[in-house]
Amino acid sequence: MDPIDYYNKYAAKVFEDTVDLDTEDVIREFLALLEEGDTILDMGCGSGRDSLTFYELGYDVTPLDGAEEMCRLAEVHTGLDVLQMTYEEMNFDGAFDGIWAYNALIHIPKAELPQIFSRVAKALEEDGVFFLSMRLGDSDGFRGERYFNAFSERELCTLLEEDRLFRVEKEWVSKDIRENHPDTRWINVLARKR
Repeated sequence: MDPIDYYNKYAAKVFEDTVDLDTEDVIREFLALLEEGDTILDMGCGSGRDSLTFYELGYDVTPLDGAEEMCRLAEVHTGLDVLQMTYEEMNFDGAFDGIWAYNALIHIPKAELPQIFSRVAKALEEDGVFFLSMRLGDSDGFRGERYFNAFSERELCTLLEEDRLFRVEKEWVSKDIRENHPDTRWINVLARKR
């Protein structure tokens, strides 16, 4: 199933499962590289949980999601306008100081990620900050209804740096914050636009 179709169909469940998750530790790492009031694009904002946190902390946040139903729920939850747009449709030019992609690119085939990274780099101001988290592992294919990718730490950092769009500043592995996924690990990367 197409990921957007999936998230439209199961929007209410996804919202309920994710809206109260605590991402404070990772957000703190990201915001340490930004200044209060900076502009942030929240790619794949889902419930709007992190967009709301950024907004309440004084950042100028733009939530974005491809699924119409997720956008609707995020708007209700945050009170913010949410851009309904796929990553492939993104065409911003130096509009953001930071881009936040928390678990947002896990349904993109690995071969398509360089194109998305190029759009992210174009959307960032010079020296802008890109936060990305991806599943730790070695896979690329369908599990059940949806496509998932997973990376080794080296593979992900190499992919980010190979076109010289980004310079990885920090990378670390963390456990899944969802209680029902105790064996899932995530690679978190903070990178700067070159």
